[in-house]
Amino acid sequence: MSCQPFSNFTGSVNDHGICQCSVSMPDTTFPVVRVERLEFTAHILSQKFETELSKVKEYVQLISVYEKKLLNLTVRVEIMEKDSISYTELDFELIKIEVREMEKLIIQLKESFVGSTEIVDQLEVEIRNMTLLVAKLETLDKNNVLVIRRELLALKQKLKECEASKSEHAPLLPPPPAPGSCSHGGVMNISRPSVVQLNWRGFSYKYGAWGRAYSPEHPNETLYWVAPLETDGRVLKYYRLYNTLDNLLLYTQARESLISYGQGSGATVYNNNMYVNWYNTGNIARVNLTTNTVAVSQWLPYAVYNNRFSYANVDWQDIDFSVDERGLWVIYATEASTGNIVIGLLNDTSLEVLKTWVTKQYKPSVSSTFMVCGVLYATRTLNTRTEEIFYYYDTNTGKEGNLAIIMPKMQERVQSINYHPFDRKLYIYNDGYLLNYDLIFQQEPK
Repeated sequence: MSCQPFSNFTGSVNDHGICQCSVSMPDTTFPVVRVERLEFTAHILSQKFETELSKVKEYVQLISVYEKKLLNLTVRVEIMEKDSISYTELDFELIKIEVREMEKLIIQLKESFVGSTEIVDQLEVEIRNMTLLVAKLETLDKNNVLVIRRELLALKQKLKECEASKSEHAPLLPPPPAPGSCSHGGVMNISRPSVVQLNWRGFSYKYGAWGRAYSPEHPNETLYWVAPLETDGRVLKYYRLYNTLDNLLLYTQARESLISYGQGSGATVYNNNMYVNWYNTGNIARVNLTTNTVAVSQWLPYAVYNNRFSYANVDWQDIDFSVDERGLWVIYATEASTGNIVIGLLNDTSLEVLKTWVTKQYKPSVSSTFMVCGVLYATRTLNTRTEEIFYYYDTNTGKEGNLAIIMPKMQERVQSINYHPFDRKLYIYNDGYLLNYDLIFQQEPK
């Protein structure tokens, strides 16, 4: 038996007599195979779409949550900017952790999000701005918590190194001279600075002076004064008094006073009086701290003023006051001295000049000066982090000479130096920061 052929049909008989047929469907017939493939592809795409759609919904929810967090952070940062309350490192760390979480989410969104990313990009910019703002705020920590903490860690490490290097049988050094005593051989060295804090008016007030008030009748008095100049670096308008160092550190219980006639950062405090250069003149004035009134105003004979011979890199300090064990001094220059330093010993009540000494040191080449036991010490700038006590003039003997005592500093410019005879510290106003140093003396008198 044979199979009859058709146009779309072919067949044959196998060995067992069974007819085998092959049918070729024409092109006009329904494409079943392609439909099946299409259905399978559509199912896979549908699954992927559902997965991606669930991700988008999840991201939308996360964006909503982090939008609220971002708004909350914005409000918190605005409060921190406006508020005068000081913040610690922990406050900033908490905010930075939250910002970092949002940064991670944005990176994840950008990698996974398909389509327009305008909203995501906008969020990324806002979070980046928030990060920069938090970093900036961290530098504006008014109590200098970070600076002080790092300085303390460095000091502790140095103390450990010092203890480790000490010999068990090292000879004991003789005790330092008694407070207020001049039974020593002069300044031999200086400690590293202790950062007390930023001045109470802020970073913009880089010029000024500060110190611990001294009175021979009450040498252990703990009255501290801070006198930042206005931002022009010339006018002394406000000053504050603190009865204790703790009050100064916490900005609490301050007595703030307004004056309008001070000029330059050469002020000092002695016997409950502040001594200043009278604004735009060669006069010196004594301000009673109890009443905040001018008790005496006096012409300083032949003293130049208004930047004629001010210190190097410090304007408006042609006239600089200093206090030591001997009393009240004024450091200035005259035309007759050709700009060299003149040392004047003052009557602290009448402001009469009792005696003067003319040195060979040119005043504009000096960054600042201070007096100890009738000896003038002058500093100069070596670099942005180092000063040097390089010169001295002894009013007791008339001798002068050179020194090489390195004095580290926190900021570039030393605005003023004040010495306190009882605690033997230097109080330095360093571009807005309040520093103090311990002086180290030669044990044997010269």
